[in-house]
Amino acid sequence: MIATASLTATKWAIDPTHTEVHFKVKHLVIATVTGSFKSFSGTVESEEDTFENAKVGFKIDTNSIDTGNTDRDGHLKSDDFFAAEKYPELTFSNGVLKKVSGDDYKLAGILSIKGISKEVVLTVEYGGTVVDPWGNTKAGFEINEIINRKDFGLTWSALTEAGGMVVSEEVKLHINAELAKA
Repeated sequence: MIATASLTATKWAIDPTHTEVHFKVKHLVIATVTGSFKSFSGTVESEEDTFENAKVGFKIDTNSIDTGNTDRDGHLKSDDFFAAEKYPELTFSNGVLKKVSGDDYKLAGILSIKGISKEVVLTVEYGGTVVDPWGNTKAGFEINEIINRKDFGLTWSALTEAGGMVVSEEVKLHINAELAKA
């Protein structure tokens, strides 16, 4: 009889005190507005130390949006954009992390915003894994991607006098994630 090795998945959770979820969008075609989400959670399950084929999922509280302007945040929470009362969460599910080369990965999964779900592929850079001074194992990742907000029902729009869009359709996502080994 031949013994077979069984790999056990290692579970990780997003460390909210060392993770940032940011976005940038052009305003009036000439300037950029930066915002963030302050409340989120997520998990990763990996059978490999390299995180190859890791399973990833996360949730973001749409009511936690913060652009530094209360009126703008209220507009973004309204039905014109996130409809946060009806859709309180933005989710990423069924994510699978695939190594491209070195520390570069692609994360494919289903992004759901405002009741619309679409497959997306996010660009990920693995920062490494370390043990902190308190004996906790941590892993770091940086995620960058551009999505079209209109693909997810965020269709509010207005035009400037010259015909330019008030809010760009392209949204740049930037997430610095630190995971804590469970």
